[in-house]
Amino acid sequence: MSPTPARRPLSVVIPVYQSSAILPKLIERLEPVLQSASSEFEVILVDDDSPGDGTWHVIEALAERHAWLHGIRMLRNYGQHNALLCGIRAASHPVIVTMDDDLQHPPEEIPRLVAKLEEGFDVVYGTPGRQRHGLWRGVASRITKLVLQGAMGAETASQVSAFRAFRSDLREAFADYASPYVNIDVLLTWGSMRFAAVQVRHDPRASGQSNYTVTKLIVHALNMMTGFSVFPLQLASLVGFGSTLLGVVMLGYVVGRYVIEGASVPGFSFLASIIAIFSGAQLFSLGILGEYLARMHLRSMGRPSYATRAQTGRGSDR
Repeated sequence: MSPTPARRPLSVVIPVYQSSAILPKLIERLEPVLQSASSEFEVILVDDDSPGDGTWHVIEALAERHAWLHGIRMLRNYGQHNALLCGIRAASHPVIVTMDDDLQHPPEEIPRLVAKLEEGFDVVYGTPGRQRHGLWRGVASRITKLVLQGAMGAETASQVSAFRAFRSDLREAFADYASPYVNIDVLLTWGSMRFAAVQVRHDPRASGQSNYTVTKLIVHALNMMTGFSVFPLQLASLVGFGSTLLGVVMLGYVVGRYVIEGASVPGFSFLASIIAIFSGAQLFSLGILGEYLARMHLRSMGRPSYATRAQTGRGSDR
């Protein structure tokens, strides 16, 4: 039997992309759960500039029928975490729940996350007992979580999920964050390290296919690695130190052989391979430094994390 949490006001933030066919069913299942689990609630649907499938029109229609539903339309496609940041900042209740729009995160599991939050935690993840992904998607997801664990500095990173509940007070820790590179899980660690996870059901996607491909997951991992961690710089330093140490050892070998045997080490291929090692190490280190400089350049331009085109619900202009 699921625990019964205190009926606290809840904000549910859902990033939306090409989900016109799923949204009515999602809201239909969310409504009774929120009515029973919360004294006051809102649902914020953030349309990440879905192209051509009428997602925004569906959100507008749902906002007409439900006073507690608020729609935000992004000016262009910024990405899932940027859309989440937009919705999180617009939330008005003390507890925020985030979830995907494809019904793989069952709304009926929300009370379990909130109940765990009431035990004194600041962030609770709904970790699926069984992931319904293909082999390569699963490998890419695992790599992303390993990178995330380094960026977050928390063991809970291995249980991170887009299905999460947290206290809205944590927003104060990243209120001034304005980089185009966003990772909500890392930003949450800026406000607290009291994380927990509960195992939840993970249903099949209700319609369509996931927009998170293997390539996007790898790019996301690289963005996290260079945007929220100094590990690449430390790796560059280690590579440079290792190359230097190897060079000193090789120099000692060449000089020692010359002193003892009176002969040098022959072979153009040997020299070429040593040069390639050192050149590669230099280029690798310069490439990582260049990545950081590029991010500093983008931040100096003041590029926003997101921008919105329209809003609906909550008395907004439509």
